[in-house]
Amino acid sequence: MTRRYFGTDGIRGTVGKSPITADFMLKLGWAAGQVLRRDKGRTRVLIGKDTRISGYMFESALEAGLSAAGVDVSLLGPMPTPGIAYLTRTFRADAGIVISASHNPFDDNGIKFFSAEGKKLPDETEDRIEAMLEAPLTTAEAAQLGKATRIDDAAGRYIEFCKSTLPDRLSLHGLRIVLDCAHGATYHIAPNVFRELGADVTTIGSAPDGLNINQQVGSTHPAALRAAVIQQNADLGIAFDGDGDRVLLVDGDGREVDGDDILYLIARDRRERGLLQGGVVGTLMSNFGLAMALDKLGIPFERAKVGDRFVMERMAANGWELGGESSGHIVCGHVQTTGDGVVSALQVLALMMREQKSLPTLLKELEKVPQALVNVRLPAGTSANEVMASAPLQQAVAALEHELGDEGRVLLRPSGTEPLIRVMVEGRAHLDVDQLAHSLADQVQALLN
Repeated sequence: MTRRYFGTDGIRGTVGKSPITADFMLKLGWAAGQVLRRDKGRTRVLIGKDTRISGYMFESALEAGLSAAGVDVSLLGPMPTPGIAYLTRTFRADAGIVISASHNPFDDNGIKFFSAEGKKLPDETEDRIEAMLEAPLTTAEAAQLGKATRIDDAAGRYIEFCKSTLPDRLSLHGLRIVLDCAHGATYHIAPNVFRELGADVTTIGSAPDGLNINQQVGSTHPAALRAAVIQQNADLGIAFDGDGDRVLLVDGDGREVDGDDILYLIARDRRERGLLQGGVVGTLMSNFGLAMALDKLGIPFERAKVGDRFVMERMAANGWELGGESSGHIVCGHVQTTGDGVVSALQVLALMMREQKSLPTLLKELEKVPQALVNVRLPAGTSANEVMASAPLQQAVAALEHELGDEGRVLLRPSGTEPLIRVMVEGRAHLDVDQLAHSLADQVQALLN
């Protein structure tokens, strides 16, 4: 079936514009309840949210819709996306619902679902929910309506889970850390996790007001964290996005450590300790240098399409436990079922403490290659796939790939959220990848003209 609402990461858009409206969320809650409802016994769904002001409205609407379908609701309040996945599993709930638009500004919001196993809801189930949205809303008999409760200790439960991903006797004592919580869902979680593990913690982006989520802070705006780390002479900084499923680090000199770096560190550490199961899944955007560094270590590496859903699908197909994206979505499958910014950061800090080495020292064997990305905007009604499949552009890409040989890589892909074709060229330091990317982008633009 053709989907109207669900994308690769749930439903997302601008608040007040269809489908991100209160009436749609009411109907969505009801439709999800109809699909998820058990034949026998009570059905229970957990709802958590980030710190956007619209989260209150959508939480209430979803709760009402689920109740009308005869489904019990447990409210978690502000909670990182991976925390909702974890709690859905541990409470043996039938599903979890996340109200968040991740790294987007406050006036966007969205919905995504977790299965009872704390994983992305299967496509088939999302399709059934979409189909149910077309049915007229009915209300269960009064005695069968769903009940709503609040889980008051949800934050504490997730904090303890995060801490449990490190060995019992491993302490972060002596580490000076700046945390950037993006005024988002980790604001009351991450500082407690790292402090209770012994670190000296300073925070920025930890005072949400409903309107400031991701506003010049967080993993998509690392300048504030870099400045804070240098000013406070910290050992490192850690930035999360608004819903806590992404993370990036900043070393003591203010240099950014992205998802590719984090994947390399975790993979190398687990390989050296004999714990790594299989290889590593990256994406089409993962740096060429990561693939080369893992190859030197004898660690298999595969690329999935961009999006954590596709990374996890590839991990499951291969039986591998580690994957992620350059943007900082890191899935540590040995401890968590989805991308988890706090847990991923802890794995790196544990490595630093075990080896008593700084981030630059640990990363010295990873030589990332320069990467240039140019966006070409498409006119209204233009098909990105048709442009990319055109013979002249295919010939230009083939010629550039021949020129780069085994020293670089070319990628053209449509944006999943905007009318853009993304042109990426990467290669070893002696290549002018910026000029090559702009030259190829000019050829795309010439086709459009």
